[in-house]
Amino acid sequence: MEKLDACIRNHDREIEKMCNFHHQGFVDAITELLKVRADAEKLKVQVTDTNRRLQDAGKEVIAQTEEIIRCRVQQRNITTVVEKLQLCLPVLEMYSKLKEQMKVKRYYSALKTMEQLENLYLPRVSQYRFCQIMIENLPKLREEIKEISMSDLKDFLESIRKHSDRIGETAMKQAQQQKTFSTTLQKHHNVNYGRNMHLGRSRILESRNEMTLKRTFEEDDEHDEEVLTAQDLVDFSPVYRCLHIYSVLGDGEIFENYYRKQRRKQARLVLQPQSSMHETVEGYRRYFSQIVGFFVVEDHILHVTQGLVTRTYTDELWNMALSKIIAVLRTHSSYCNDPDLVLELKNLIVVFADTLQGYGFPVNRLFDLLFEIRDQYNETLLKKWSGLFRDIFEADNYSPIPVANEEEYKIVISKFPFQDSELDKQCFPKKLPMSQSVPQIYIQVKEFIYASLKFSESLHRSSTEIDDMLRKSTNLLLTRTLSSCLQNLIKKPHIGLTELVQIIINTTHLELACKYLEDFISNITNISQVTVHTARLYGLSTFKDARHAAEGEIYTKLNQKIDEFIQIADYDWTMSESDGRASGYLMDLINFLRSTFQVFTHLPGKVAQTACMSACQHLSTSLMQMLLDTELKQISMGAIQQFNLDVIQCELFASSEPVPGFQGDTLQLAFIDLRQLLDLFMVWDWSTYLADYGQATSKYLRVNPSTALTLLEKVHRGMRDSSKKNNIFAQFRKNDRDKQKLIETVVKQLRSLVNGMSQHT
Repeated sequence: MEKLDACIRNHDREIEKMCNFHHQGFVDAITELLKVRADAEKLKVQVTDTNRRLQDAGKEVIAQTEEIIRCRVQQRNITTVVEKLQLCLPVLEMYSKLKEQMKVKRYYSALKTMEQLENLYLPRVSQYRFCQIMIENLPKLREEIKEISMSDLKDFLESIRKHSDRIGETAMKQAQQQKTFSTTLQKHHNVNYGRNMHLGRSRILESRNEMTLKRTFEEDDEHDEEVLTAQDLVDFSPVYRCLHIYSVLGDGEIFENYYRKQRRKQARLVLQPQSSMHETVEGYRRYFSQIVGFFVVEDHILHVTQGLVTRTYTDELWNMALSKIIAVLRTHSSYCNDPDLVLELKNLIVVFADTLQGYGFPVNRLFDLLFEIRDQYNETLLKKWSGLFRDIFEADNYSPIPVANEEEYKIVISKFPFQDSELDKQCFPKKLPMSQSVPQIYIQVKEFIYASLKFSESLHRSSTEIDDMLRKSTNLLLTRTLSSCLQNLIKKPHIGLTELVQIIINTTHLELACKYLEDFISNITNISQVTVHTARLYGLSTFKDARHAAEGEIYTKLNQKIDEFIQIADYDWTMSESDGRASGYLMDLINFLRSTFQVFTHLPGKVAQTACMSACQHLSTSLMQMLLDTELKQISMGAIQQFNLDVIQCELFASSEPVPGFQGDTLQLAFIDLRQLLDLFMVWDWSTYLADYGQATSKYLRVNPSTALTLLEKVHRGMRDSSKKNNIFAQFRKNDRDKQKLIETVVKQLRSLVNGMSQHT
């Protein structure tokens, strides 16, 4: 504490020293401060006066300054307003422009204006109320534009639906004109075309076919001078506009799906044919035109838009349509029985396929379908030609063709390739061996080939394939149609032996003409017959079969005629003696056979010989059956003698060689069974028969024991009945008793032979 106190005292002394040191200065300062206070008072007065005078002078300045400030504020406000108006005016102008574009239906431009408003103009003035109203209205305007553009699209879809047939017709017409032009150029430069008469005929037919095709697509329209396109017939702007609008709105995919969905629906409607389409070519033409029009529009849309229609989509749509088209054509063409209509359908399909192929659509399946339709076309041709053949056969007189002079002969030869050096040496008038139906049939076969060729044209096939098709169709005509007509003709009841003979002659000449038909086809197609794959005509077998059928019918009718004569035979089986001459029915039969075989002179030798041998064998068999008839119970020896006279006439007829070519007594052998049987009874040579039976050298080798037994029993009964009638005491005559015993003995031996044969069998 002491130290503290000491320290404090030290500090106090220092403070006192300090104050003493500065005291004079402090006094001086106070003195000067008092002087300054006087000056300050004086200055305050002066300042107050100055301030008063200044305030009085600044009142006006203050008033003017306030005015200036107010003006500056107004100026700044005006500048701000101008700036804001400069921002708002473009927005209002764009909105006004938008309204005007909507009014004049410039919807795509309106969408662009909306886009500018939203992205560029409206953000600058978004704080204003009118801007908010605009922003709220823009989506409504977009929806309105979408609805309007969709309505236009629907109108467009309806328009192309209505104009599809016209568009397709125009496209098909242009394709046909292009094809005709190309064909004309090709023919002009083809030096091999028209080398022969047949090829010239083919060219005429092809030209006629092209003219028919042209007429198919011609219309009574005087304004067809200008070539019209899809754009000329349909306004595509709605679909472009709608596509752009939906693309701008970001709904391009929705639009694409809607468009494709609607077009698929239209495709199904277009592909649905009318129920009566197969009745006329107009129905088919309208059907094809609508389909072509549909795909021409799609192809146009594909090439002028991006993404709305793709190649994949069109290919898918075409494949679907192609399957439906093929099914429809396959069904409706099956109802068609008119070859001309089928041919016109083929021409339409070719033009249809060529048109769509020109637009890049694959059409191979259509040409494959044409091969099916070709088979149907051939069937309709075969039916038509079947009627023609029947008419020709019905109108034929089945007699050789008479020619009075060289001119008539040349007319026939120009129709049918006939050559006969022997006939050429004869003088006029003369007769050709065939009847009138032969050249007519030959001409109709050639016409069939021409008709079949018409279908083969424009199928994009090689000459070899066309040649093969012609030969196959001609083979069908010969082997099915003509063969069937010939077979039916041969079987008709009114066709007699003379007609059958002429039919055999006709088929012979038609068979010889087959090689000329092959040459005819080769000339048309320019394909040599030496080609490895060239098919041959089967006419040879057709006409051979017809001849064989006619020959068989000749044999049948001859036998039927013989049976008719046999049925009128009226033997008195109980006569005591013969009339001394052959029966009348038999002489009539022989005269008939003789005149009939004279007609056979033009037949091949073997046919006439076979017919003659068959007739004689059938006559022999019929006579034998007459003797052995179970209803015939007894026969007198007088009847045997009469029967023997008839058989002698048959043998004389056989030996007279009614048909040349038989060697020796070949024809007489047909009656050998009857001859030996009758000789056995006429000579009554039973001992020789029984002794030599079974030996190869037997005189009665052809007499069967059962046959001899049956006839002997009938003779035995006849003899007994005759004896009873003549003399009731006949049984007491020795000769009669001996004969009866002999017959009984022979009967027993014959029965034993018959029983032995049955046991051996």
